Amino acid sequence: MAQPVPSAPGRRTNAPLPSAIGAHVAPAQPHASVQLPTVEEVSAGGVVIDTSDAELRVAIIARLNRGGRLEWCLPKGHPEGVENNEEAAVREIAEETGIEGRILAPLGSIDYWFTVSGHRVHKTVHHYLLRATGGVLTIENDPDHEAVDVAWVPLAELARKLSFPNERRIADLAREVLPDHK
Repeated sequence: MAQPVPSAPGRRTNAPLPSAIGAHVAPAQPHASVQLPTVEEVSAGGVVIDTSDAELRVAIIARLNRGGRLEWCLPKGHPEGVENNEEAAVREIAEETGIEGRILAPLGSIDYWFTVSGHRVHKTVHHYLLRATGGVLTIENDPDHEAVDVAWVPLAELARKLSFPNERRIADLAREVLPDHK
């Protein structure tokens, strides 16, 4: 003998459907997923470190996010013209911090997604370890005026000061890669 099929919880099998009792039921519409256009962005920057004193200070910048909150981050920006990522990193760090540097080693790349102005952005940021070679700490040379503050932070405190976990991982890599500092 066939077993009766249980009905869905909370529903009587003989209850009238809404359309049978005069309720208007809209026909099912296929789910139209809204696909925002995607833009690929590349930036380069990194950790510029002053090795002239034992504190091994790193220049970082502060920016205001869209909500107006201050976020401390590593300097970075888009390559211009025919610049490669290394050249862009050196230039962007100098513009945003005032500190000139020479690349010692690549630190890796991070990527993330965000939505802005009706499109999704997939951003990849290439980071480098640089030794400071000159300059004066300032945000006055930032052509985009994105940086609102700049500071030297001891390498040992850098991960605690940075706002983003992915940049804290880059800071940890810098400590591992830095010659004569393990």
